[in-house]
Amino acid sequence: MRICRFQRNNQTEPGFYLDDHAVPLSSATHWSDVELPATDELTELLPGGAHRQIVETLQDAWQALPPERQTEFQIPLDKVQLQTPVANPGKLLLLAGNYSKHILEHGGQAVERAQTFPYVFMKPVATTLTHPGDPVKIPAMSPDHIDWEIELAVVIGRKCSAVTEAEALNYVAGYTVVNDISDRKFRPFPDRTKREKDTFFDWLHGKWHDTFCPMGPCILPADEVADPQDLQLTLRLNGEIEQNAGTSEMVFPVAAIIAFISSVMTLHPGDIISTGTPAGVGSAKGKFLKPGDLLEAEISRIGVLRNPVE
Repeated sequence: MRICRFQRNNQTEPGFYLDDHAVPLSSATHWSDVELPATDELTELLPGGAHRQIVETLQDAWQALPPERQTEFQIPLDKVQLQTPVANPGKLLLLAGNYSKHILEHGGQAVERAQTFPYVFMKPVATTLTHPGDPVKIPAMSPDHIDWEIELAVVIGRKCSAVTEAEALNYVAGYTVVNDISDRKFRPFPDRTKREKDTFFDWLHGKWHDTFCPMGPCILPADEVADPQDLQLTLRLNGEIEQNAGTSEMVFPVAAIIAFISSVMTLHPGDIISTGTPAGVGSAKGKFLKPGDLLEAEISRIGVLRNPVE
């Protein structure tokens, strides 16, 4: 079952995620003989985590309840505030150019996996991570070319260093949704003296504005995903589909990404890797975000990440 973090009565707690409802795991004492130790760290409840076996027992107990009993413990999502599934990841890593059709829509050349390697960048955790339902804020200094990018995000569950592609998925705790918001034409100081690397750094800085990484609404445990390359991504803007593609289209699949990054740096539980976006972004259409818009980033079997734009 999917697991989320949510806040109610000024307390953050974990729960099962049911699309329109949450089931607080704190209520398990009423429908199970097993009690979960108090924690709001979801990595402890997922594959690789200390309490995964307890969660599996609770899942079985929950699914054995008759529907009328389940209803007693469900809380509508509009009565709680969903939180990012990982509160404070040590690393927030993202891929650029991992779907060939997305590269092509920007005028680039399609890449072959055997001829290159993943392009990885980072976002500042404390200021870009944004809860489900919280607004994406258009920056005053550069408001005109703000774009969306739905991405499958991987949550690391075990310490991971120099792993092979064959074993990489064993280190995954689960999967969630990221919307990699991007400022496509970040051009500070237009009258500046041009330097060789201006284009690269304008691109990179355009990823770093506050609120530019919504994440959620939950985590789908890795042991419930037979193949992460068999998920569907759909991005809707004000109800209209803008992106619609499968993770099978990735140049570098999830296992290859983990193997590459872990050869460069050690990954730890709670680290997030966002695996790139497919075609359909606004900049390819001359269409950008504006105040009042609603973004809905949906990945099959995970759920819908909704964020308004201000």
